Amino acid sequence: MDLETSPSPPTEPSLPWRIGSAILMGFVGVNAQLFMFGANTTESLTTLACTLDDPLIWGVLPFSYQIDPNNHRFGLGAHDICFTNKRFTSMFFTLGQTLPTHRLGHSPLGGLFQPTMIEAVRLMSRQPFTTRHSSPTYAPPVDRSLSSPDLTDPFSSPNHTYTYTTNGSDTFPAPSAYESRRYSWIHVFPEGRVHQHPQKMMRYFKWGVARLILEPDVCPDIVPMWIEGNEQIMHESRSFPRFVPRVNKRCGIWFGDNAGGNGNTTVFAELRRKWRELVEEDERKEGRSGGGGGGFAMGVLSDGLKYGKEAVELREECTRQVRGAVLAVRRKRGLPDEDPKAGLVETWRLEGGGKREGRMEDGSWVKEA
Repeated sequence: MDLETSPSPPTEPSLPWRIGSAILMGFVGVNAQLFMFGANTTESLTTLACTLDDPLIWGVLPFSYQIDPNNHRFGLGAHDICFTNKRFTSMFFTLGQTLPTHRLGHSPLGGLFQPTMIEAVRLMSRQPFTTRHSSPTYAPPVDRSLSSPDLTDPFSSPNHTYTYTTNGSDTFPAPSAYESRRYSWIHVFPEGRVHQHPQKMMRYFKWGVARLILEPDVCPDIVPMWIEGNEQIMHESRSFPRFVPRVNKRCGIWFGDNAGGNGNTTVFAELRRKWRELVEEDERKEGRSGGGGGGFAMGVLSDGLKYGKEAVELREECTRQVRGAVLAVRRKRGLPDEDPKAGLVETWRLEGGGKREGRMEDGSWVKEA
């Protein structure tokens, strides 16, 4: 998608698309409220505790949020699970503001530099996203067969102009194309998988969260959350019928203070300053200017900004600070401090003796999300 060479996009998606999204998200949100406060006991005061955390946790939001897509979250969903066909899954999750994401353990297209991460960075920024150095990119024509996951808003984007592709052959709506979606709310589970630990310890966080903080044109608000009890609703050790959520559980959702925003004194503001210096240095070396990543379009990075030592260290530090913000909420909840080694990748390489899912040697249950 190249917004400088394409026609000026509408301010927002078409009315039929907005109505469909509002109905779907409102229906799911109301049912989440009924389930969390009716079938269970929920204390509203994030880590991924079970496969139903999103959308159940949004049952704590006022109803006005549930029916306003412009004021609701975007999330990331597994491409090979949530976007398998147009008839149901792609339509359901796209109207539900979920972005198709390839999982590195299941696809070589995964990782923190995949196209959906570019779209996520743009959703947290505002146009224009391209520069004179960036090449126009377009999603391929939409595959109209029901077996295809391809989708587009046929009313505001009849010629697949405001779309993007995750693998070079599929097509999905690009919400960042619309002015009403600027500076959107994106909710992520930085562990990248279901993790149910008996001592409520967290795994290490994935680096993708650092991209969402360092690269947007302004520092986003960063609101850490701690979720507890949801793992009992869909515990990985549950017996038949596994697909039925359990009731009469006690759940809690704690929100921390905003750790980001426009202030210049936060640790994330300092990390973003260092990132901008890296970008400017990369531009000088390559003779480019503009954009958020060495003169490329917003969200597109040069190899130096992807793999360079300083860039990698900045992402590591940013991710560590995000995990620290969530730990602060965990501490506020009254739980004891974790072992400092819990945040290291090396620690969790040993948790299951080579297993990726199931019950691990440390007593935790893990499932890829």
